[in-house]
Amino acid sequence: MRIAFFAWEYPPFVVGGLGTYAENITRKYVERDHDVTVFAINTGGLPTNEILGGVEVHRPILTDLSKIFPLLSKDLESWGSHVKFFSDFFMYNTLSISKLVNDLVKRQGYKYDLICFHDWLNSIASIIGKDELGLPTVFHVHSTEWGRSGNGSNIITALEKKAADEADGVITVSHAMKEDLARHRWPDEKIHVAWNGVDPYKYNPENPRADDVNALRAKYGISGDDNLILFVGRLTWVKGVRNLIQAMPAVLERFPDSKLLILGKGEEQRDIMDLVSRLRIEDKVKYRFEFVSESERILNYAASDVCVFPSIYEPFGIVSLEAMAMEKPAVVGARGVVGFREQVVPSGKDQCGVHVDGNNAQDIAWGIMAVLSDKDTARKWGKNGRERILKYFTWDKAADQTLSCYGEISRNSG
Repeated sequence: MRIAFFAWEYPPFVVGGLGTYAENITRKYVERDHDVTVFAINTGGLPTNEILGGVEVHRPILTDLSKIFPLLSKDLESWGSHVKFFSDFFMYNTLSISKLVNDLVKRQGYKYDLICFHDWLNSIASIIGKDELGLPTVFHVHSTEWGRSGNGSNIITALEKKAADEADGVITVSHAMKEDLARHRWPDEKIHVAWNGVDPYKYNPENPRADDVNALRAKYGISGDDNLILFVGRLTWVKGVRNLIQAMPAVLERFPDSKLLILGKGEEQRDIMDLVSRLRIEDKVKYRFEFVSESERILNYAASDVCVFPSIYEPFGIVSLEAMAMEKPAVVGARGVVGFREQVVPSGKDQCGVHVDGNNAQDIAWGIMAVLSDKDTARKWGKNGRERILKYFTWDKAADQTLSCYGEISRNSG
């Protein structure tokens, strides 16, 4: 197939899991002899057209319409300074779909088989593209406005619903998310599930050098049998990081030689610092409010004793796959719309972690202590986790599942 692939994030611009997903899945499509053209946002200074790993990437240069949109919509007027984000989104969509329709297809004669697009951030392009080209369109839903923000923006909610109605098929990342979409009256017959993946060769516990791991632990003040508890992710309310911090006093009462490391950026940075100060655990919580490179993130996984992701809303969550691939036991939120519960086995011979209620600090503390109380068992859970990754959660398996969905959707689109 020749696939037009709309993804807001694409390397080198990566701010979350979507960028990681887009890079890995498109390269697997190319390995399977499909042609892929990606349309991504240009954050400034990036090439407008290049080939990366066999993938053709287009990034239009944007202009700023942020002074115009508040005049057109009360909803956008309420966005305040964030309306610049909507301006970038709108320009990226319109310029990208114009490039596809008017240049690549009509002028250069490219013939595409399918358009796929990811979340509301690419919805305008997809709706226009379907009308202009009459191609099968697939809406990849990684999250929703009601899940991220509660009621959120009426405009974003309307774009999500319109995109779902117009698309020939919807692919989402977990059965938990499929159930949530159906509850919100999305067309159930259109919804398919394809899990995400991880690269188990890159995320391999045998790769990091022991000296590097020990040096990193020493940097955080962790030595010997001390415990390093790791959180990786955006610092936003749905990730449950404040609940994790509130769990720490109970953990420290039983395991005083423990430290929590928080890696990530987001709007809760100040709240996190204030909470740590109020709990008087400044010497037990380390945070790095920055984007950590993948190689360094892998080293942090290797240095940790337990990885904790107590999300309240997490349709999938690649971080737990990364931890499992590194043979680390995972404590994960599993209440509500949380795909972690499909990744982490919480009991039986294949157990690789613990399920907790991400809204409950006491439950999070219990989960962490369940891991720290028996390190031999925890190591076994870690090995089980990597075995599960190799069986179900590689990018090869994700690509095969997704391409199978594309084929079914294309066949039924007529």
